[in-house]
Amino acid sequence: MTDLPAELLPATRRALLHRLAVAQAEGRTPSMVAGVLRDGQPVWSGARSMVDGHAPTPDVQYRIGSLTKTFVAVLVLRLRDEGLLDLADPLSRHLPGTPADEATVVQLLAHSSGLTAETPGPWWERTEGSLRPGLDNLLEAERPLKHPAGRVHHYSNPGYALLGALVTKLRGEPWGEVLRREVLAPLGMDRTTLLPEHPHAGGFAVHPWADVLLPEPLTDTGLMGPAGQLWSTVADLARWAAFLTTGDDKVLSAESLAEMRCPAVAPDDAEWTSGYGLGLQLRRHEGRLLYGHTGSMPGFTAGLWISEADGLAAYALSNATSGAASASALAAQLIALTAELEPRLPEPWRPLPAVDAELVELTGPWYWGAAPAALRLRPGRVLELTPLTGTGRGSRFRPEPDGTWTGVENYFAGETLRVVRHPDGTVSHLDIGSFVYTREPYGPAGAVPGGVDPEGWRTF
Repeated sequence: MTDLPAELLPATRRALLHRLAVAQAEGRTPSMVAGVLRDGQPVWSGARSMVDGHAPTPDVQYRIGSLTKTFVAVLVLRLRDEGLLDLADPLSRHLPGTPADEATVVQLLAHSSGLTAETPGPWWERTEGSLRPGLDNLLEAERPLKHPAGRVHHYSNPGYALLGALVTKLRGEPWGEVLRREVLAPLGMDRTTLLPEHPHAGGFAVHPWADVLLPEPLTDTGLMGPAGQLWSTVADLARWAAFLTTGDDKVLSAESLAEMRCPAVAPDDAEWTSGYGLGLQLRRHEGRLLYGHTGSMPGFTAGLWISEADGLAAYALSNATSGAASASALAAQLIALTAELEPRLPEPWRPLPAVDAELVELTGPWYWGAAPAALRLRPGRVLELTPLTGTGRGSRFRPEPDGTWTGVENYFAGETLRVVRHPDGTVSHLDIGSFVYTREPYGPAGAVPGGVDPEGWRTF
């Protein structure tokens, strides 16, 4: 983006600090830290603490809970992109002998496997992983499925423990070590760890009816670690948010990240206020579509949200088990507040760097039957089809080496656009997955499937 200051305006920074202070005070949390990213760059961070004259620095670790799942999902997508697994594979193909043998990898990623939400007792979040020494200890032996596989979103912490075990099996080393080498080190996230490293916050429960604290245990959850074990800092979460926004070919491509944030099953509610992709939560907040993840473990809450439309990301961490204002809610509020006070500037219009006469010739009106659409040429030889009446079918199409284009969204996602030419080389029509577009409504009979009435258009 251009014409934006390196930092937010003073009034915006003051408003964000006020929102953080309100969240810490009303949520009665010992401390809260937060930050905002704009167009991939950190532009604000803040902290509040119950200790006078002291606030945590951006280098202080907090437990991030289920934000861990976003890291595990990236590891699994890396395996897919390397051809070591297919998302449609049943777990038993790579990790046989668990109570979830028939669950597919994509179902586990999307929490649509139907598996139970939690492990058999005792509560895994407050107990040591040594109590669950094997994968068969993570699910009920009698009835691990609570819903038909693939039908509904039912959040499953053991499902992500199995994904971590899958990474371990295919890489031949513990998933945490794989994460450090393949993801954290390339992104410079050296303060994100499986176990806390100094300096780190202590986790607390706050009494619901009195202003007193109770320390929470800082457990090593063992095999359940992929569901919520990680510790991190706001400085590292800034790097993670930047990666989740644009991708990094050293870790995972932008195309695979875009796949992660597409809804994988039906939304949780009729109003589509929330949903889930592949390791990423989707949420609507004040009219904005956000993607990211929430997190909580005894003594901590966490939240990271990204608004692609606004070019903003926000993240927040707290060290209280629960409160009136969670870190997740704060992160969403920081995005809304920043977008309201400093709305994103559109990129300046610029002409294409070069003229391709054959592509320019394709632009303009086309008709699917009698339905009009416009084809526009975008940077990078991308073609964009837009319906001109009603909702219609539209998409952007990326160029392929063989001279065709592939749809990247909506109804035509994955479908091929071909330019069909006459023997003399002039353009006859467009073929998009067998849908024929001509230059006039129901154009030449030879191009339109089923032909065109020889008497043509008429009146009665």
